Amino acid sequence: MDTIDTDALGEKIVTVIKTIYDPEIPVDIYELGLIYDVLVNENYDVKVLMTLTTPNCPVAETLPVEVEEKIRSIKEVKTAEVEITFDPPWTQDLMSEEAKLELGML
Repeated sequence: MDTIDTDALGEKIVTVIKTIYDPEIPVDIYELGLIYDVLVNENYDVKVLMTLTTPNCPVAETLPVEVEEKIRSIKEVKTAEVEITFDPPWTQDLMSEEAKLELGML
């Protein structure tokens, strides 16, 4: 049986998350700092803790579903759950240097 370590799977998940873009900002949601945590247990159940730029974000309904579906598409993943939190609330400080550069903020 193939064994995959949870760190490698975590990296694979991050790679997939980086293909999802905020519709209003030309930067992926990972670099934007919307992903707070990616948890993978030994059963390959994945839980993602994420936020949105605002509580009434236009993609509040669809973005978490897209994240979940993309993660589930990774063959090693058994289950995927996305939890939305606004604690702490998202701020531009959570953006990566790359995202800030992309948006001309540096």
